[in-house]
Amino acid sequence: MGTRYLNEYRFFDPDPVVRKTAFELYQTVKNLPIISPHGHVEASLLFYNDPFPDPAELIIIPDHYVYRMLYSQGIALERLGIPSVDGTEVETDHRKIWQIFAENFYLFRGTPTGIWLQHVFSELFGIEERLNSRNAMLFYDVIQEKLKTEEFLPRSLFKKFNIEVLTTTNSPSDDLKFHRSLRSVDLGGKVIPCFRPDVLFEISKDQWKKAVAELSNQSRIEITCYRDFIKAIEARREYFKTNGCVSTDQGIESAHAHKLSEREAEEIFSRALRGEVSAEDERRFVANMIMEMARMSSEDGLVMQIHVGAMRNHNLEIYKRFGADKGGDIPVRVEFTKNLHELLNSFGNNPNFTLVVFTLDESTYARELAPLAGHYPAMKLGAPWWFHDSIEGMTRFREQVTETSGFYNTVGFTDDSRAFLSIPARYDLSRRMDANFLARLVARHILDIDEAEQVIRDLAYQLPKKVYGL
Repeated sequence: MGTRYLNEYRFFDPDPVVRKTAFELYQTVKNLPIISPHGHVEASLLFYNDPFPDPAELIIIPDHYVYRMLYSQGIALERLGIPSVDGTEVETDHRKIWQIFAENFYLFRGTPTGIWLQHVFSELFGIEERLNSRNAMLFYDVIQEKLKTEEFLPRSLFKKFNIEVLTTTNSPSDDLKFHRSLRSVDLGGKVIPCFRPDVLFEISKDQWKKAVAELSNQSRIEITCYRDFIKAIEARREYFKTNGCVSTDQGIESAHAHKLSEREAEEIFSRALRGEVSAEDERRFVANMIMEMARMSSEDGLVMQIHVGAMRNHNLEIYKRFGADKGGDIPVRVEFTKNLHELLNSFGNNPNFTLVVFTLDESTYARELAPLAGHYPAMKLGAPWWFHDSIEGMTRFREQVTETSGFYNTVGFTDDSRAFLSIPARYDLSRRMDANFLARLVARHILDIDEAEQVIRDLAYQLPKKVYGL
């Protein structure tokens, strides 16, 4: 189908000295196993191992990175087959959906989504052309035929992707039956859960009482007060840990952490049970629970991750019609130095505690996050997240944090992906950008080549294994 589409030197600096060194550094890590410490691929996908239905169901419908761009250009989500929660009828002809996608593929020029998709089409499906309106059905048919083969079943792809560890994201009430079952399956790597308790902290939301009831049921602790609530969470953390969990994750808009007195926490919890809480109650309760999660992590050793700085479901019309996680989460300004002061003074010097901080507010990298991570032993910097896991975003991250926090107060790359096929593309991009950054340091005699070779291996493989205890 033509000559090779993806240039092997892609994304590297045009300066020939830097480019040559970057390419050589990349070669040393490009085939290393993938350590994925945070993502959203479901364990059930690998348990059932069913064939992917078709290209639209695989690449477009589950991936808000794809359809948020199309929606921004006025293409209704109904036309893209995105399932509604209000009963709105949506397109069911997946060839029509794919044709719309192909006709608008030019919208992804210069974006990480475009880069990932081109990698998937070329490296995975062997299609050496650029997707457009004319060859849309050619792409569809080639992909569809390959999806029917054993080579493209989820478990086969897991091995092909060379995934050593895949971390999922799980509700505190998840029974983890799929994780347990996968232990006896030869995947070439392992699938482990991550404890994500956000639903238990959002006391003003309609689903909160249901979430507490499920927590009570799974923990076998009757929850009638705040103290019971905490005991039940601790019990579920222990259950997760016995099932391979090494980390927790909290998605929060603000980094504010503050421990309430037990009386204050009980009063808010009691009001929540009665359905009488305010927005201020929830703000204070979340800040308190961040402190509780840190305290629990310092005791049970689970790595605490916080993803800070997203205003969730900004587009209320889309949220009401299609539900959460539909591309409407937008970054907000974040403050860390004062907001994490109490948490870090309580736990930041504890050798049994690890806090990995991710943010969507890049302005905090050099001003706050790098200095904090460069001082507190417990704090590490997560990789650029969402809108910033891109060529320039990764470069800005290294440029802003390295001189203050060094490389070894970061944790390697995190894909945070719902799109299973995009995982190797994301890690490939990350390894290329780290190679390029290090090659620039070598060219300027800031690092020797042997140091750069050690650093890139650590960033790609050793650091996430060490930080997450893998």
